Amino acid sequence: MAADQLSVTFAALADPTRRAILARLVTGACSVTDLAEPFDMSMPAVSKHLRVLQNAGLIARRHDAQWRHCSIEAAPLKEVAKWAETYRHIWEGRLDRLDTYLKTMKANRTTTTREKNNARKPRRK
Repeated sequence: MAADQLSVTFAALADPTRRAILARLVTGACSVTDLAEPFDMSMPAVSKHLRVLQNAGLIARRHDAQWRHCSIEAAPLKEVAKWAETYRHIWEGRLDRLDTYLKTMKANRTTTTREKNNARKPRRK
């Protein structure tokens, strides 16, 4: 059974190492060795991560003599953004309700503080 492209993309993005690799590639193409440098793992392990990203269409790999370079591919990320955009109205509605609630709580706390400060203090004997 073939997985849909969005599922493949999300599966690739689920790993923090792969997200870190993509974050590095946002600044421009680089060699596999440069991508592997910050990670405490073997080159075969890094290659597996790169293969997952490549199979998801998130990176392109090219060989130039003995050098292997990777670059980011934006199309699958655009699909993720398009999918997430369909849920924006839900997030915005919830955030708007939270904002209203927090303003109400702040107003109630300010009113309560003022009432306490204006309350009569008991007389000393």
